[in-house]
Amino acid sequence: MIQDDDAEIIAAARAGFLDEAADMLQQFEQALLVMETTPDDAENLNAAFRAAHTVKGTAGLFGCDAVVLFTHEVETLMESLRSGVLKVSDDICAALLDGRDQMGALMDEVRSGASDPAVAARSQSIGQRLRNLHAGGGAAVANAPAAAPKSAEVPAVVATASATQVEPVWHLSLRFGADALRNGLDPLAFIRYLGSLGQVLACHTLTELVPTLSALDAENCHLGFELRLLTEQGRIEIERVFEFAADDCSLQILAPSADAADYLLLLNLRCGEDAAASSALRAIWLGQGVDLSPVAAAPAAATPAPMPETVAAAPAVTAAPAAPVKAAPSAKERRAARDRRLGEETRFVKVRADKLDHLIDLIGELVIAGSGAQMVANQERSAAFLEATQRVSDLVQATRDGALALRMVPVGETFSRFQRVVRDTAKQLGKDIEFVVTGGDTELDKSMIDVIADPLMHLVRNSLDHGIEKPEEREAAGKPRTAILGLNACHDGGSIVIEVSDDGRGLRRERILAKAIERGLVAEGQTLSDAEVWQLIFAAGFSTADKVTDLSGRGVGMDVVRRNIESLRGQIALSSRDGHGTTTQIRLPLTLAMIDGFLTTVGGVHYVLPLAVVSECIDMPRECRAAPERVCGTFDLRGEVLPYLDLAGFYGVESADAQRRSLVVVRDGKVRIGLVVDRLLGEHQTVIKPLAGIFRHLKALAGSTILGSGDVALVLDMQGLVAAATRAAVGGRQSGGRDPQRPALRRAA
Repeated sequence: MIQDDDAEIIAAARAGFLDEAADMLQQFEQALLVMETTPDDAENLNAAFRAAHTVKGTAGLFGCDAVVLFTHEVETLMESLRSGVLKVSDDICAALLDGRDQMGALMDEVRSGASDPAVAARSQSIGQRLRNLHAGGGAAVANAPAAAPKSAEVPAVVATASATQVEPVWHLSLRFGADALRNGLDPLAFIRYLGSLGQVLACHTLTELVPTLSALDAENCHLGFELRLLTEQGRIEIERVFEFAADDCSLQILAPSADAADYLLLLNLRCGEDAAASSALRAIWLGQGVDLSPVAAAPAAATPAPMPETVAAAPAVTAAPAAPVKAAPSAKERRAARDRRLGEETRFVKVRADKLDHLIDLIGELVIAGSGAQMVANQERSAAFLEATQRVSDLVQATRDGALALRMVPVGETFSRFQRVVRDTAKQLGKDIEFVVTGGDTELDKSMIDVIADPLMHLVRNSLDHGIEKPEEREAAGKPRTAILGLNACHDGGSIVIEVSDDGRGLRRERILAKAIERGLVAEGQTLSDAEVWQLIFAAGFSTADKVTDLSGRGVGMDVVRRNIESLRGQIALSSRDGHGTTTQIRLPLTLAMIDGFLTTVGGVHYVLPLAVVSECIDMPRECRAAPERVCGTFDLRGEVLPYLDLAGFYGVESADAQRRSLVVVRDGKVRIGLVVDRLLGEHQTVIKPLAGIFRHLKALAGSTILGSGDVALVLDMQGLVAAATRAAVGGRQSGGRDPQRPALRRAA
């Protein structure tokens, strides 16, 4: 019976296996997509093979036979590509991508614990398709049978060669190490792989090292093999078969031209001074048709090469008579090399997201407590107390930055998911599309990455279906047949900007307006700017598609896209040129948890601005003093005319001191405005708390925070403020100088 502790260990290992398999499948898919465009990239082929091999190996450790059997079919076809027997083609790429999807479906069955006959039938169908492609390339299918269960035994002798071989027959002496099975290797699979190079004439399984049943450790491997391989391939191709077992086996290869002296050196290497083992190995070779008459008469070497302690990919034996068989590195050397490799792998640790969120919450409370201590120190006016609290404050800030950095991940991981979508959709629609990703190393908060994936997917699909024309249409319009679909990310101030762009037909202004008038969204004859017309697309249920397809046309999605973006305190905007394409720009804050803020007061209420958007602080300009009753207007900043917004008037509170007010110049993207406040209190570490539901409709407020004194401060939403200020300023000019004032601004807020 499995103990509770053992069950927990197995469950944790199984969860780790599923996570690793998901990562490997993603890597496998990415490598396949690269292979489709650059088929001659040998390193990419190796990366794809390694990913599939890792999935199969780890699945074998957990007894996932369905995964092992199917993945073996994928590996066999991949190996034919790596060895050059087959060339990359559209059919092979499509089959391998379907195979990757099937591997994912089988892993889902492992995760859920339920099996579906339809999934098993699909494994058979795709497996047969993979075998047909392999056979169609001229490979010897008879020598590469379908994978058998792990319990299958290797026959003691597969075939016996004649005593006189004139064909190019190679001799392989193979010993697997004790950890081979534990590391997910299947010795039988490697022998089967040899069949793709030629014909295995003889295979003798060495079982002398298998202990008695009472001493047997089922996780240890005790097998060795002596093989004869008829092939036109060279040494390098044979060694590649065992490339992924290099750390878990000792391989010696004798060329067809090897003579008795070479076999004598190999005999000394394998058996040393053990006469019984030497006689047994001679008998095996004789049974395989090796001419050992000179070996039988030769005396034993004075100092025979020692048997390797553990596994290694030893240097191959050369064909020259005097060339020695070099011994593999010792066990100590191999363990040292493996420890170095493990040191590289253990630089990364996976942490559960909820634990990381809890850590961020605790640090947020620590920031608030530190602010309280700082305030008390200022009140006490103790130099020692102030110095101590300042030191603590610096450490808290460093801890905060470090904790937030843990949750920052490159957006490229999200972007890479769309490569398969673009590839499959383009083929479905009959379009030629080049997918270009830039700025993939730009980092964004993990919590925002999870939310932004679906909106980006919808925007990408819209570009594929609506924006990009078919090759014939593009050619008729004087464009290249291959369209460009781009995803770009970059930092801009305290925000991250993500753009989805295409060089397609662009948005049709007249068509959008006609549809909006038809639905009553716009009055007949109303004049709208391009930006306002593009915003109509985000209305719920709005669609200009002539027919509903699997991809679009139902009018569902763009309103959800905007809602998801705005839930992250973000902003989305469209720009387009008829016949030249469309760009959708999403602007998001870097994080939702904590920010460096700039604290101000207006009418006795504390307001926090993100420090990253603050350009400068100046005395209130004379234009603002000349019209204290105005909520908005414009002012001259060193020759540049900028709009301003009086926060006291905007929120309907009385200014505490009209004579000592200040103006904070803030920037949101390329737009700059001035915000009139009562007092400037300086920098403040801000822990953003969500607002209650009754405040959700206020777009100019992003949240709240707690000050060290226990008071609540409101965090301003820069996108909402900028939009309100610019709309109000434009409204004031259009009204001939009449004050648009509070009603319009309240509606904007």
